[in-house]
Amino acid sequence: MPKILRIINRLNLGGPTFNAALLTKHLAPNFETMLLAGMKEESEASSEFILNKLNIKASYIPNMYRSINPIKDVQAYRHIKKIIKTYKPDIVHTHAAKSGALGRLAAAECGVPVIVHTFHGHVFHSYFGAFKTRFYLEAERMLAKMSHKIIAISEKQKHDLTQVYKVCDADKVGIVPLGFDLSRFEEEQVNKRIEFRRKYRIADDEIAIGIVGRLVPIKNHGLFLNALAELKRKTTKKIRAFIVGDGEEREHIEQLAKDLELDFLTEKSEASQTATLTFTSWIKAVDEVYAGIDIVALSSLNEGTPVSLIEAQAANKAIVSTNVGGVTDVVSENKTALLSPTEDVAAYAENLLRLVENNALRERLAANGNRFVAQKYGYQRLVNDVSSLYYQLLQQAKPDFSFSPAHKSLIQTANISQVAAQVRSGF
Repeated sequence: MPKILRIINRLNLGGPTFNAALLTKHLAPNFETMLLAGMKEESEASSEFILNKLNIKASYIPNMYRSINPIKDVQAYRHIKKIIKTYKPDIVHTHAAKSGALGRLAAAECGVPVIVHTFHGHVFHSYFGAFKTRFYLEAERMLAKMSHKIIAISEKQKHDLTQVYKVCDADKVGIVPLGFDLSRFEEEQVNKRIEFRRKYRIADDEIAIGIVGRLVPIKNHGLFLNALAELKRKTTKKIRAFIVGDGEEREHIEQLAKDLELDFLTEKSEASQTATLTFTSWIKAVDEVYAGIDIVALSSLNEGTPVSLIEAQAANKAIVSTNVGGVTDVVSENKTALLSPTEDVAAYAENLLRLVENNALRERLAANGNRFVAQKYGYQRLVNDVSSLYYQLLQQAKPDFSFSPAHKSLIQTANISQVAAQVRSGF
């Protein structure tokens, strides 16, 4: 049985954790997987509960953190090398930047037969200044040379990696969209809606708008708040807004709300109170959030594959978003979402106003969502794609690996879905 060492930056809420956890769980029994994770920041919510629900465990890299620290990074690198030498994986598959750097360096040093890296986004614009961005770009170009395969999670991301930033040649990059278990966003929506709206005292005639994600600069909550203030001045409808998440920008975002004269509550406020805006902090049961609100917003400066928009569509909610990064790979413009340019407060506010004022438009966009994402982002498709890719890469790296003749034949035809289906049928 091929052995996979899967390394993820950290177990914080977001797409990479779902991706790594679902692959660890569902690639068995055809693959044995060891999951390694770095350490999350104090301001981030843990996603260990995702692993717990799937009955899988991760081992930790004590000194691997998001930020660069030469001493800790060297210690983390040595820790990974030690695990590789002990575990002896056939494939090392890294997810996101820090694990991708340390994990691929260690794997190459240890002579691992197959090295794979997934970009869950990139930091080549809107994150850092010119010098730091250039440093990361050159580092990724070097690391790409050590990789046998780079996985992009969307067509747009592949284009960025190969054509815009020239990280590597196009033939080294495969596209494997993220996969999720979306069933919880369809189940018991009526009861979940009643409970969420009861908890936050949302009246039946109030339209609830939610933005879900980390409170960090790249998520650009300032745009959302400025648009919300403009919406409040223009709409004739009763509205409530919810910022679901937490992070380093919390204090700054609350101050902006005060500056915009938006009345707001926090998770520490009295339960009997209501306000235009509520900061809920992290809510693990986001399926209940989506059930309870009517419009899902995203205001980011850049995105890889925005998980909140996939989840929103699975729950059949209308979307207002900035048109950045991989957003257009995830939504269908004017069919499931209204999009506007980054930092265009007037256009963003106008889209919010349209959905708040026009019940028919809001319901039409909402109704299209689940069908749009079900096939593209279901976890079984993810498992099939990655399983097939692994077999192909192992066949190239280790031609005498113990594949059955049927496996070898299918691998050579390179039909990803067919390979995975046949492998899972057990021959």
